[in-house]
Amino acid sequence: MSTTALALGQAFLEENAKKPGVVTTPSGLQYLVLTEGTGKSPKATDTVVVHYRGTLLNGAEFDSSYQAGREPAEFPLNRVIKGWTEGLQLMKEGGKTRLFIPSQLAYGSRGAGIDIGPNETLIFEVELLKVWED
Repeated sequence: MSTTALALGQAFLEENAKKPGVVTTPSGLQYLVLTEGTGKSPKATDTVVVHYRGTLLNGAEFDSSYQAGREPAEFPLNRVIKGWTEGLQLMKEGGKTRLFIPSQLAYGSRGAGIDIGPNETLIFEVELLKVWED
């Protein structure tokens, strides 16, 4: 199953890279700016406040700060998956971006919990609300 997830992720990212507006970084992270922000960009050592929605390639949502009653998430940027650390540094406060994170920048072959299997490519829609400089 994890080999299948890896192959599906690679095929998805190859096709996704051809879509208008999608940028691929040297690490393999892909992103699409949905709303350009105007505030400051975080550094890896900063703390960020974000709203986000995470889905698998099949569209299944595994986490969302938009769920009823949930507050925006706040965390040090260097304490999350590599794809988030890299991707959020490309954003500015007030911006909204869709991140397409290959498995090696996410949870890799170990997966995460029951919802994210090994070698899964993840898609996050992230809204950067605030940067707290550390």
